[in-house]
Amino acid sequence: MNRRPTLLAALTLTAAAALTLSACGSDDSSAPKDNDKIAGADTGDKASASPSSSAADSAGRPNIELPSDLSYTFDWPKTGDKDKDAILADSEQSIKAVDLAIVNQNALDKAYLYYYEGEAAASTEKFVQNYVDHKAAITGAYRFYAPQVAVGKGGTASLSYCEDQGKAYVKDLKTNKAKKTEVTAKSYVIYHTSLKKNDKGVWEIQKMVSQSGSRKCQP
Repeated sequence: MNRRPTLLAALTLTAAAALTLSACGSDDSSAPKDNDKIAGADTGDKASASPSSSAADSAGRPNIELPSDLSYTFDWPKTGDKDKDAILADSEQSIKAVDLAIVNQNALDKAYLYYYEGEAAASTEKFVQNYVDHKAAITGAYRFYAPQVAVGKGGTASLSYCEDQGKAYVKDLKTNKAKKTEVTAKSYVIYHTSLKKNDKGVWEIQKMVSQSGSRKCQP
């Protein structure tokens, strides 16, 4: 799993670190296989789904508060399907939970562990630890769009979506300065996740893979 391959590349300090940071299951080195762009890749005006306060309270979902220098746009319109909307809502929170772990400099932060299980939890721990080891955090604006949700049998589902990292940066905690990088094709990342609903009704991420430079996600 490599949640933000482009940002991690900016974080790399040595050749050995580069090898470690690219070994989380992403497919950055391969050429995109599909030339078709995902509908919505160049839009930014749709409302995102979010969990209701009552649902969050009953399931014990963590309260995620992030610094003001981080902003998020989720172009994830509600589908009208109860399960699909719940998947989008929990996935939105799971993304923010990983960022909270980076902000907290805690590779075992409870918020993301609430949403990640098994293989996904293990790889996310390594992902966050890279930031901790480099005394780095994140800053800037993130946009997520073009979600594609499929609900399977037995409380399983899959979700693919795009991320625009063009205005997001790594921040050196020693200097509190952002490492600005130019926008390239690799600033657009596609993610594929496998989820399973737990006994509390929360959609947990079991597996995740990513590919930067995806043509499907480019505007």
